[in-house]
Amino acid sequence: MIRVLLVDDQPLIRSGFRAFLDLEDDIEVVAEAANGLDGLELARVHLPDIALIDIQMPVLDGIETTRRIAADPALTGIHVVILTNYGLDEYVFDALSAGAAGFLVKDIEPEDFLHAVRVAARGDALLAPSITRKLINRYVSQPLPGTTGPALEELTSREREAVVLVAQGLSNDEIADRMVISPLTAKTHVNRAMTKLHARDRAQLVVLAYESGLVTPHNS
Repeated sequence: MIRVLLVDDQPLIRSGFRAFLDLEDDIEVVAEAANGLDGLELARVHLPDIALIDIQMPVLDGIETTRRIAADPALTGIHVVILTNYGLDEYVFDALSAGAAGFLVKDIEPEDFLHAVRVAARGDALLAPSITRKLINRYVSQPLPGTTGPALEELTSREREAVVLVAQGLSNDEIADRMVISPLTAKTHVNRAMTKLHARDRAQLVVLAYESGLVTPHNS
């Protein structure tokens, strides 16, 4: 059962999502909140698998709520998915950097919404190649200083290769095809890279890859 927390200041949005999710046998909405502060408290109480969090809310916005969830060791099992009306704006990039697993635009098709919830529950990032391209474009226009710290030096050549492919938006199966290895081995490379770089999930791995200089627009 996938346990979901809804955090949105619009009651109609929350009730709509709840009614839709509750129709699914494998998904349960365990709590709702109208602002990030209440959502944070409910996350600690219910420990959901997924927290669907609106990006703009009163009291505590979605970015700060995400940051606090990511920083709390007791909440490491929660995958945050940001809800936005605005698509790929600067807030989304900030949310990914704060620790979000991905984002959804609120006018998403119902079947895509359900698929996204299940993808996030598996621990996979909601980052399509087109979204990754937006990340790349951001770092082209606002390049960040690269670093080759100890964590990067710990990556094996195959782990580095896997990170580059993750940054291109490839799934584990696609990475396996590209590297001519099994999907399980591809997943192992990705997971080990995440551990060494202290990334919560694949979304943060992409951000860290660009911030560290391991991946650049030229090799992605």
